[in-house]
Amino acid sequence: MKPSNIPLSPQDPLAETGRSFGVSAREYAAIVTSRWRLIAVVTALTVALGLLHFYLTPRLYRAQTLLQIEQRSPLSVGREANPYLQAYLTQKYYPTQYRLLRSRDLAERVVKRLNLNDDPRFAARPGGNTDPASDELALARFASRILGGLSIKPVPGTELVSVEYVASDPNLAIEVINTLAQEYINWNLENRSLEVDKTSQFLQTELQALRQEIADKEKQLEEYSRRSDIVTLDPSSNLTLQRLERLNADLITAQGARREKQAGLRELEALPRASVADEEANGLVSAMRRDQLKRQSEYDSKLQVYKPDWPEMVELKAAIDEGERAINREIEKQYGEARRRREAEYQTALRQERGLESEIARVKSQALDLNSVSVEFNSLKMEIGARRDRQDTLLQELATADMSARMFQQRESNIRVVESALIPSKPFRPSLRLDLATGLTAGVALGIALALLLHFLDRTVKTPEELERLLGLPLLGVIPDANDKGRSYASYGYGRTRRKTAEVPDKSQERNIELVPALHPRLAISESYRSLRTALLLSSAEQLNVISVTSAESGEGKTSTAANLGVVMAQLGKRVLIVDADLRKPRLFKVFGVSNRTGLVHYLTGSASAESLCLPTSEKDLFLCPAGPHPPNPSELLASDRMDSFLEFAASAFDFVIVDSPPVLAVTDAVLIGGKCQGTALCFRANTVERSSVQACKHRLGLSEIRVLGAILNRYSPSRVGYGARYDYYYDAYGEESKSSSAA
Repeated sequence: MKPSNIPLSPQDPLAETGRSFGVSAREYAAIVTSRWRLIAVVTALTVALGLLHFYLTPRLYRAQTLLQIEQRSPLSVGREANPYLQAYLTQKYYPTQYRLLRSRDLAERVVKRLNLNDDPRFAARPGGNTDPASDELALARFASRILGGLSIKPVPGTELVSVEYVASDPNLAIEVINTLAQEYINWNLENRSLEVDKTSQFLQTELQALRQEIADKEKQLEEYSRRSDIVTLDPSSNLTLQRLERLNADLITAQGARREKQAGLRELEALPRASVADEEANGLVSAMRRDQLKRQSEYDSKLQVYKPDWPEMVELKAAIDEGERAINREIEKQYGEARRRREAEYQTALRQERGLESEIARVKSQALDLNSVSVEFNSLKMEIGARRDRQDTLLQELATADMSARMFQQRESNIRVVESALIPSKPFRPSLRLDLATGLTAGVALGIALALLLHFLDRTVKTPEELERLLGLPLLGVIPDANDKGRSYASYGYGRTRRKTAEVPDKSQERNIELVPALHPRLAISESYRSLRTALLLSSAEQLNVISVTSAESGEGKTSTAANLGVVMAQLGKRVLIVDADLRKPRLFKVFGVSNRTGLVHYLTGSASAESLCLPTSEKDLFLCPAGPHPPNPSELLASDRMDSFLEFAASAFDFVIVDSPPVLAVTDAVLIGGKCQGTALCFRANTVERSSVQACKHRLGLSEIRVLGAILNRYSPSRVGYGARYDYYYDAYGEESKSSSAA
């Protein structure tokens, strides 16, 4: 199947360097695995920092006590509790108590109680200046230190609260927390006692003043009663007041009747006159209208036959008009009678109301004389009654205050210690387990994040799958890295079960991969080149004789790939010619150890024949055409017709021709050579070539319509990348099979 030669445009999503491909969970795990050394180093550093923090941090001890705070009802004893008010006050009560536990006054009481300003465990310099201002500042500073180590933790859904204190000395921690709890209880009792005392004094003062006011008012009432000769002001025995009450009741009745008549008159005026007249005449108007409708209907029916000026029609029309006038007269008559009757009823009710008002005014003038005397009398009686009610209330509140005072004398508090603090058996901070766990967790997380960051910042191609996705071309072969530290050079000979009899190259050749298939044919690297040979031969349905090998940039292994590919092709018994067309930096003559005095340049310039340039190598059926000396115009020489004739000669004289081309992105030579060959194989070095270079290489070849057979990934290191083990597995399995066959 012919590979696709469509180039990637800059607008193609695949042209984005590295962001166009999704990363699976397996690949994420492989990325992390491939950089396990980095993660291990970062984790070791963070664990070391955790240990350093543990050994350098001063030891702190935590003492804890458990208090129960029952809500003290703010409502007075004896009053009915309001559930809504109680719920509202509950929302504020406990936050207030928690804030009081952290108040500076309470902390200062603890400092004074324990004399912490002279305690070397707490004060850096005991004693000090005796200046009162300095003492106040020192006390506030010590209180702030107490509050700095104090924490309040309410137990949800209960009345319990955990009070904790952290200090550098365990005995100091327990002394401070127990003293704080006791001082909090004492402070609460003292505040309640002070409130009760103030309340009792205020109530007693108010009661004494109120009793004196009641006595004065009673004396005034008695003297006024004697002066005014008042016996009683009871309405049941006063005739003037009784008559005034009756007149007021009659006036209210008359006003109701007047309003009713007035409303009836207004309702009559608002109704249509025809409906009022019909109701007053018991349906007479309705009967007259029915007769009128009959005459009108008769007139309309005869009008279809006779003209309006017909005598009978004129007479019928006159009767209709007369009936209409009779109806209007009847309506006006009945409506007028109804309105006059309603008006008369309204005027009668109005006169009755006004008569009662004048009578009430006269009786009121009689009662004014009595009221002027009784007003002050009643006022004095009301003042005396109000003061007596206030006296009863104050007596109840005074009884409640006395009860609270007796409770304080018995030291009964709504706060009690449920669990006293014990001496801490071990430091609260630092915690070796916590520091190690934090260091380990932070190290692993930071290491993984750093590994992923380095991976995504790395723009190079790392895996065969990534190269395939980038190019959209088949992968012809994967050449392992001979210097992979994760898998030694010798390990590629027999897979994961190495033996001492394995074929191992000399140390001097450990970094030289050229001619490995000839020197060490049973290595996995040699097998990878044979796999490349098979893939290349099967990459096209037609016979391939002349191919070029190139790369995006220099140093990606195109020369070693061309040399080793020529070796494995010759091992099939084919006559193979390797042409060094890199006229700028030739290197194949060094690989095969031949002279570079004459080469391809001499043929292109007409100085030598093609047959004389094909030099035999140490490998059977493998020949090399060196590049020759550096020409001043390599691109013009490679683009000449002499290059076409040389390739035609090579294709006819040899079974397979491999042309080593310069890098595509460096010069245009590779494009010129690729256009003269039947296909081009692209070599890329793993973890070195960038994605943008890969795409630019294919794009440049695609613009020139160069047939690209596929890609070759050189120096691929599974242990470095962390995934792609399926290629490594194939080569290892083949190595084991080769060893078994050799032993047989």
